[in-house]
Amino acid sequence: MTYPVKKQPFLVQLKWCMSLLIPIFLLLNWSGFAQGNRSNKQQTDLPKTDFYDYRGTHAISTALGAAIINGDYADPEFGVYMGFGYKKSIIPYINIQLNYNKFNLVYKNQFNNGFMSFDLNAEILALPHERFSPFVFFGGGVNASNYFEAVDPKVQGGLGLEYVIYEGLSFRVFGDYNHVFSDELDGKVFGASDDVYWRIACGVTFYFGGAKKKAKLLNAVPTIIKTNPIPTDN
Repeated sequence: MTYPVKKQPFLVQLKWCMSLLIPIFLLLNWSGFAQGNRSNKQQTDLPKTDFYDYRGTHAISTALGAAIINGDYADPEFGVYMGFGYKKSIIPYINIQLNYNKFNLVYKNQFNNGFMSFDLNAEILALPHERFSPFVFFGGGVNASNYFEAVDPKVQGGLGLEYVIYEGLSFRVFGDYNHVFSDELDGKVFGASDDVYWRIACGVTFYFGGAKKKAKLLNAVPTIIKTNPIPTDN
């Protein structure tokens, strides 16, 4: 027989998450600072357009990995997770993404149920003009059991690494934390904290679009002829 266990309070989970996120944010800030220093040493009259070569203003992504719950029972196990998404770049550093995720949450010999989530995130790329870039994301969404028997709001956040294998194609690894505003995710109400789950995955992202924006940026750069017109003979 499996007995309910008291899960970690939300503040303890949050403290643990922050202990992971703070070093990542410091790394991202340091990377951006270092990149800025390098850029200042280079020619500054040309806009950065590598983002539009490596990535693009639109993207479709896939993910495959595992999900694990922190709920009201002991012995959680990893369940299968897969996801699909679309994202739109606002500026090279920031994009908005909409994801559909399908996954199982599992307790050993006790519980194995399917769920889905619809997530709306803001994503921040630390080094959008480089092939390799860390990223962080956060947002809100809806968590639903199979056949929408239960639907609950949630918030989520995560971090990961992206490497552009070929222009318009990247490989990603990431993990996220999902806090569901319900204690009935696993069918058991116990303790004062809501149920949460984690997901880890890898996948590929297909980028497209951005050629017009790149051309517009380059066309706006003053050329030698524009800045030093050839005088006409009188």
